[in-house]
Amino acid sequence: MAIRPIEVFYWVQDVWEYFRVSQKRKELRQPGAGVDYTDERFRNYVKQIVARYHPKEMKLKVVEIIEETPSTKTFRFERVDGPLPPFRAGQYVNLFVDVDGVLTSRPYSISSSPKDENLDLTVQQKPGGFVTRYLHKELQVGDAFKSTGPKGHFYHEPLIDGKDLVFLAGGSGITPFMSMIRTMLQEDHELRIDLLYGSRLPYDVIFDEELSKLAEEHSNLNYSLVISEPPDSYSGLCGFLDAELIRTQVGEVEGKTFYICGPNVMYDFCMKALNELGVPTHKIRREVYGPPEEVTQEAGWPEHLSGEEIFEVNVEGHKSIKAMSGEPLMNSLERHEIVIRAVCRSGECSACRIRLLSGKVFMPSHTALRESDKSFGYIHACVAYPLEDLKIRI
Repeated sequence: MAIRPIEVFYWVQDVWEYFRVSQKRKELRQPGAGVDYTDERFRNYVKQIVARYHPKEMKLKVVEIIEETPSTKTFRFERVDGPLPPFRAGQYVNLFVDVDGVLTSRPYSISSSPKDENLDLTVQQKPGGFVTRYLHKELQVGDAFKSTGPKGHFYHEPLIDGKDLVFLAGGSGITPFMSMIRTMLQEDHELRIDLLYGSRLPYDVIFDEELSKLAEEHSNLNYSLVISEPPDSYSGLCGFLDAELIRTQVGEVEGKTFYICGPNVMYDFCMKALNELGVPTHKIRREVYGPPEEVTQEAGWPEHLSGEEIFEVNVEGHKSIKAMSGEPLMNSLERHEIVIRAVCRSGECSACRIRLLSGKVFMPSHTALRESDKSFGYIHACVAYPLEDLKIRI
């Protein structure tokens, strides 16, 4: 991969600053003298370094659009306000978009390798999807966006996870695994990867050709495609990623670390299968995957509510808005031009926490709400669903 001039510039700048500070330290290191590292010049330098390698926001430009399947496209971005920061294969960015005047965002796993000079986001269009429809129908090469820096904890930790890995992917949940596989096969030939990839239809399998080729070229990658709705002529593996299929394809589970990423309905199904196989909880890693597609099917949802009820939400210091019970509160706020900070939009990161002053909301069981937040009435707006009229404080 060619080194860009801007990267050389930043490197030289960092080395020069290192030598400048080192020389200053020598001058100040006299008996009885010390260095005040709280000095403004040190604080500013540290802030610059942190911002460069862990940016809160990035400016991105679309440089290529690749059609992967009839329902899926890869959008290739370059960063225009600096070099891409380092990230771990498996992480995501939250992409900010303006769709018909509604400012919103969506988290997308990075499908490219950290070694690449561009950033790939592979997006599958969902039926009725608000943002995915916009990306697929409206996005063009040259369009500019803002995103967060790389986020998330869904990546391989060698000391904890070991070298025998099983990836359970469903649909567009293949994207973080694609980044991992591309990276791991380049770096560590001792890893053993079993990929079980569930897809509804054989013609809509994302990265199928590349995965098949990688499996042929690398003996440490075993790729098993599983089709849930096969046509009559299909002769490959069929069904779901249940305990029997996992046992058949993977063999003994002892010593293996399992990773799960796919539609929300897949998690309970796969967790049940792994429990049946005796996989300990600490050997299971799972990626958050947005709010439920159908929240009324979640455990604990009030039976008397259909998800179509409309409630009034009084936003203290702003205005009152209408919100539907079956839609995340954050989406309703954005539709009424009230934008709050968002990163994961899956109930994990707590960036969107707001205070519930009155009323009740439903949040799925996987929501990572702190005990202190529960005590003081804070909720995660990205996965909070109004069950009655509310009053909130942002």
